[in-house]
Amino acid sequence: MKHVITILAEGFEEIEAVTFIDILRRAHIQVTVLGLKSFDIKGAHDIRIKADYLFADFKESYDGIILAGGQPGTTNLIKSPEVLKIVKAAHAKGLLLGAICAGPSVLAEAGILDGYKATCYPGVEERLGNAIVVEEPVVVDRTIITSRGVGTAIDFAIELVRYLNNDESADKISKAILFNK
Repeated sequence: MKHVITILAEGFEEIEAVTFIDILRRAHIQVTVLGLKSFDIKGAHDIRIKADYLFADFKESYDGIILAGGQPGTTNLIKSPEVLKIVKAAHAKGLLLGAICAGPSVLAEAGILDGYKATCYPGVEERLGNAIVVEEPVVVDRTIITSRGVGTAIDFAIELVRYLNNDESADKISKAILFNK
């Protein structure tokens, strides 16, 4: 079974996080929710999520890191040297890195988006360093998958399933949730 982690900081975008957590779990992909500073994380719209572990205490192996956007959640992730370090390490190992909305700016801050095609929430482009910015709902470039925001969250999650599992799994989930594209 594939295993990904997500790191949630105060002010994360709830729809984005819950969408990929839910859809990945439907596809039998283990998703571990890590709280950056606490187990009880309040999103940008006052919805609380309970983390499985505190980020600092998590020691298991995983196949990728998926980051939600939202403010000030994204800024809180960028301010954490430990988050940037784990993102760099995952990239160096060739693991999946997924980020939606303002989340790709965390990847850029970690120095790994240069030369990669990526997308993000409108207005965040200037924070993507030397990425090749593409205005598509979801962009897959090698081991990096990025997406634009709440309205593209299901597209993003389905592409994560496709990457981690396969086309058949992604198509099965799409059909089950009546997501017809």
